[in-house]
Amino acid sequence: MKYKKLGNTNIDVSLICLGSMTWGEQNTPAQAFEQMDYAVEQGVNFFDAAEMYPVAPREETFGRTEEIIGDWIKESGKRKEIILASKVTGRHTRNSDISYIRNGCRLDKKNINEAIEGSLKRLKTDYIDLYQVHWPERSTNFFGRLGYKHSDDDGIPIEETYDAMNDLVKQGKVRHIGISNESPWGMMRYRQLSNQKGYSPIESIQNPYNLLNRAYEVGGAEISIRENISCLVYSPLAFGALSGKYLNNARPEGARLTLFERFKRYTSAQCEEATAAYVKLAQDSGITPAQLALAFVNSRDFITSNIIGATTVEQLKENIGSVDIDLSDDIISAINKIHHANTNPAP
Repeated sequence: MKYKKLGNTNIDVSLICLGSMTWGEQNTPAQAFEQMDYAVEQGVNFFDAAEMYPVAPREETFGRTEEIIGDWIKESGKRKEIILASKVTGRHTRNSDISYIRNGCRLDKKNINEAIEGSLKRLKTDYIDLYQVHWPERSTNFFGRLGYKHSDDDGIPIEETYDAMNDLVKQGKVRHIGISNESPWGMMRYRQLSNQKGYSPIESIQNPYNLLNRAYEVGGAEISIRENISCLVYSPLAFGALSGKYLNNARPEGARLTLFERFKRYTSAQCEEATAAYVKLAQDSGITPAQLALAFVNSRDFITSNIIGATTVEQLKENIGSVDIDLSDDIISAINKIHHANTNPAP
C-alpha cells in the first residue's frame, strides 16, 4: 500500500480508501466485515462513511452503514488503526427526498450537533478523524449540475456551518474537518474563513473524479496543490460503469445501476462511447478496465486518496490491486486522446 499525508496534518492515509455506501443495502453486515478485514490486511487504513448511507438512501436504512462499521470496530478492536471519516448530511432540498433526516436537515449548529452525536453513537467511538460537510447548503454546481445559475437563497452561511464544525474540533469529537461536493469558490471561502477566524483548517475535499468526469482538474486541482487541501476522490469507477459491465445496455443482476434506475449520470450515449474506448484500451494494455480507471486516478498528483467501493471481495481485490499498476506514458497519452475526443461526458 502507498500512503500520503492528509492535508496539513501528520496523518498518513492509504492511497486506497474503503468506501462503504453499499453496506446495509447491497451488502450484508457479514459481507461488510469481510471487506473491512481484507482491506486492513492489505494496508488500507482509511474508511469513509456518511450518516445518510447506505445509498440509495431510504428512511428504513438511514444510518445502517455507520452501525455496521461501529459493530466491526467493537468486534475487531481496531479503532486506533483506522482513520475514520464520515459526513453530515447537507440541505435536504439539494438532494433527493431525505427530509426524514432531522425533519429536513440543514447545516446549522443544531443539526450539526445532532448529526455528530448520532454518528458517534452508531460508530461506537468517541471521535471521528475526518468529519465532512456532505454537500453545500447553497445552490451551486454539484451532483452533475452544469451551467451555473446564481441564487440568493444561500440558506445557512458557510461561516455558521464552519463555526459549528470548528466547535466539534474544540470539543474533541472531531480531529479534522473536510468538505465534499464543493466548488473552487467554496474551497477558497473555507480557506479565507479559516485565516480570518482562526478555525481549524479544511484538510480535504471529497469530489467525484474519473475518466468520464475530469472536471476537478479545472480549478480544484490547483487549489488542492497550492492550498494543500487533500482531494479524496469518489466514484472513480463512475458507479461501476468504467468496468464495462453496463455496455450495450447490459444490466447485470444485483449491480447498482440495475437496482437503482435513478442513477443515470454515467449511462448516456456519450458516456457509453467513451467507456467502450477506455475498455478497449485496457484490454489492449493487458489490464482490466477497472484497474485502468483506478490506476489513472491513483497517478494524479493532486489526489491524496481514491475511495473505492465493492459489492464482492473479488471486486475489492481487483480495486485494491490497482495501487501496484503504473501506467506507461503511452497509456496516459492514449487516455488523454480518448478524453479530448469525448471530454467529460458525465460532469
